[in-house]
This record gives sequence, structure tokens and C-alpha cells, in this order.
Amino acid sequence: MQEVPETNTANEKQVTPQSDARAPAPVPAVMPNVVIVGAGFGGLHAARALRNVPVDVTVIDRNNHHLFQPLLYQVATAVLSPAEIAAPIRSVLRKQKNTEVLLGEVMGVDTQAQRVLLDDDQYVPYDYLILATGARDSYFGHNDWAQCAPGLKSIVQATAIRRKILQAFEMAERETDPEKRKALLTFVLVGAGPTGVEMAGAIAGLAHKTLVSDFRHIKTEQARIVLVEALPRILMAFDERLAKKAQTALNRLGVEVRTNSPVEAIDCDGAVIAGERIPAKTVIWTAGVAASPAGEWLGAETDRGGRVKVGSDVSVQGHPNIFVIGDTASFTQDGKPLPGVAQVAIQQGQHVASVIADRVAGKPHPEAFRYVDKGNMATVGRYYSIVSIGKFRTAGLLGWVMWLVLHLMFLIGFRNRLVVGFQWLVYLTTFQRGARLITSGDEIHYQ
Repeated sequence: MQEVPETNTANEKQVTPQSDARAPAPVPAVMPNVVIVGAGFGGLHAARALRNVPVDVTVIDRNNHHLFQPLLYQVATAVLSPAEIAAPIRSVLRKQKNTEVLLGEVMGVDTQAQRVLLDDDQYVPYDYLILATGARDSYFGHNDWAQCAPGLKSIVQATAIRRKILQAFEMAERETDPEKRKALLTFVLVGAGPTGVEMAGAIAGLAHKTLVSDFRHIKTEQARIVLVEALPRILMAFDERLAKKAQTALNRLGVEVRTNSPVEAIDCDGAVIAGERIPAKTVIWTAGVAASPAGEWLGAETDRGGRVKVGSDVSVQGHPNIFVIGDTASFTQDGKPLPGVAQVAIQQGQHVASVIADRVAGKPHPEAFRYVDKGNMATVGRYYSIVSIGKFRTAGLLGWVMWLVLHLMFLIGFRNRLVVGFQWLVYLTTFQRGARLITSGDEIHYQ
């Protein structure tokens, strides 16, 4: 393993202007500075793992909250409110005396001067840098589709989708033209990975159960939910038998599943799927993702998805003190790239923290990163989930109970676990959803 080059950046702990003319004189300090960009699963676990290491930790994120993304679809479908699956980063890390949190947008990295560049002409120096900047939606070269087919990566997107779904029912209640009403009550989801499957099941539950008694001029149970996948089957990360069981469960919920059906065009009036146009006022993108621009910041080698190729210790070639983890990293194990799931980010964050701890202590860290697959889960409506853990496979109520318990365990904060557990209890026993709010924001106008 290469030694980290000596640097004097640790003595400039404060955020400083990019212009050297305005930068304050360096102040000597004892401990090296570890900068973590991104407070998702990987970044947050890295920060926590460094709590007893003699370093100064600076966590930078453009949002002030950590988001539990696996439950984001439940915000988009009015089961949960945003605050129930998010926690303020400062609150999560408040007891770590060696850690500070900065709210800011990172624009780049100066690898020569070892500093992270912010959008307000300031910078943060580092001795060690951990980039945990996640992923963004990829429309495979059709970025114009984003305007009419939003993705699901943030609270802003989730609440916008919730507004769009609920407003579609409201507009259908007033619409007298049967064809326009049908388009309003048609929901197309592009991409049948876990997010697409879970979203489709949740929308089906909303339309076919929760809203059935709320409207007078429409029958919400006649809503059409179409889940589209370009590949031969859904849930490619799962065993084929489990995927088939999930598809059967979706069909029972009234979801149309279309495989081998690539999307050819999307506009705000519908989508063209395998040559057939489906009129729909709500199209949701749950397909491909691309990495953050971290590769561009570093000038590093990336794969086709823009993920930075990293070494055995998750560091960047030529920069042994820079680590890239989670969805932003391209790490190959046993000849296969690791999937973009939370467990990969968590384990990489913890590994990088141990590498830094050993280097600071002057000890070698010979162990390469090794991902331990703890399994996959996906839920399909109420009381039905598929679970794959090692050689163990299950589908149905048992899988759903396992899904429920594990998601509650991994939520950040006791309050969130308590509130989410209560909301789920209400929903599972009454079908009612307490977050059915059409909030302010960009209004949706249907032509």
C-alpha cells in the first residue's frame, strides 16, 4: 500500500476561501482532517466509525438530513411523511466531539492542493477524503424525459411524485371526457427493479384500497398501473423463482407487468412502450442510475456508468488518501461489479474508516475490502415480500415480516422507528394513509 504523502493541509481545518490571497495563514494542528462528502449510508457510517479515531472529521452535504432511501417510495405513495424517514445530520452526529457538519454544494476537488471546492468560493482542506456522493437518475441519453418522468432519489422528488399521483385522481374526478379520465388514471413505471416493483404495488394499494370510498364520480379501483421492463424479467438481482412469485403477486394486485418492453419515447401525455403508445398523465422513472460527477472532479478512470474505478482498499489510483464508496465507486469482486445497494456503501464506509484509523496510528492495513452479501429484499403490497439471504429464499408473509423488522432496525433514530411502526400499523389494519397531502410547489396542469 502506498504511503500517504505528507501534507500541511490538516492545519487549515476551517472553511477557507478558494482565493489564496484571501486565505488565512495556516494554524498548526495535531490531528489530520478527514473530509466526507455525502451523508448517505456510506458517508454516515464512515463518520460514525471514526468517532474514536484521533482525527478531525468534516461531513459535507447539500442537504441537512440523512435520508433512508429504501422507504422513499412510501413517501411518494402517501404512506409516510418525509420527516419519518429522514434525520438531521447534525442531530445524528451531535455527540461526536471530533466531527463537524457543513451544509454546502461541492463543485470539485483540487487534488494537488488537497481541498474540496464549494459553490460559494470557499474550500475545505483535507488529509483524507471520502467521496460518498451517491447516484442520480440516468435516462440513457434521453434527458428530456426527466421533465415528464421524474425519478425517485430525494425527498423533493418523492413529494413531487406524491403530488402528481394524488392530483391525477383529483383531476379525474372533475374530468368528463372518458379518454382523458382514463389517461389520468393510468400510471406507468419504467424499470422493474426493487423500486419499480415496490412503487407499483404501493400505487395499486392506494388506488384499489385506500381511495375507493373517497371519490363520487370515479372508481379508483379502475386505475391502471403498468410496470415496464426492457429485460426478459423483473427483479434481475433476485433468483428467477422469487422474481416470478413477485410478478404473480403484482398481477393479483392488478398491476400489468410488461417485460421485453423497452421504452421508446416519453412525453407528458404518455409513453411509447415496445411500439405501443400508452396514454398516461403519470409516468415515473424507476430505471437506470448514473454515478455522481466525482470521477470528473478527480480526473479518475471511470466505468460506463461514470463510477470511479477504485483499488482493493477502495482508494483512487494515484491518490491513496482519497476513497470513493457506495454508488459512486466501481469495485469488482469475484469478477463481478458490486451492486448499488445500501449494504455495499455501509461496509465500504466502515472499511475506509478502519484503513484511516490504522494509517493514523502508523500501522499497516493489509486487508483488502471484501463485501459480505447480507441478502436482498423487496416488498409487493401488504403482507408480501420476497427475501434472498445466502441460500435462504422465502416469499410471502414471512418475508414481509423480515422486511418490516429489518427496515425498522436500520432507520435512523428511535423516534422515526416508533412513528413509522405506528403508521404501518394504521395502514396495515385500515388501509388509510396519513400523508395524502397535495403540498405547495410546482403545480401540475393537465391539458
